[in-house]
Amino acid sequence: MNSEKVYAMAFSKIYPLLVNKAVKKGRTEQEVRQVICWLTGYDEKAVEEAAISEVSYGDFFRNAPDPNPNRKKITGVICGVRVEEIQEPLMQEIRYLDKLVDELAKGKAMEKILRQ
Repeated sequence: MNSEKVYAMAFSKIYPLLVNKAVKKGRTEQEVRQVICWLTGYDEKAVEEAAISEVSYGDFFRNAPDPNPNRKKITGVICGVRVEEIQEPLMQEIRYLDKLVDELAKGKAMEKILRQ
């Protein structure tokens, strides 16, 4: 799937997939929201509103109010690609979230996921 298609997808379509991935492994929707808030700077209410709106996935990240500077500490492989080597900044932000939800689903402690 090309980047433009990913950016154009509705956040409301992606959010339940992220939640389901974590919930199937014993985590909670609240933890997924916490990770999203940490990464983007949105508050929980804004994430909940985005999850029921038609905002695109790309715009969700483009309009992030306060991206966490510690997100640059996120490393590893997601979808066969090292997140720290992704050249396109918007795709890197999206893959950061994928990586955080993967870590959540794998049972990693929240303190480690949030790079504290």
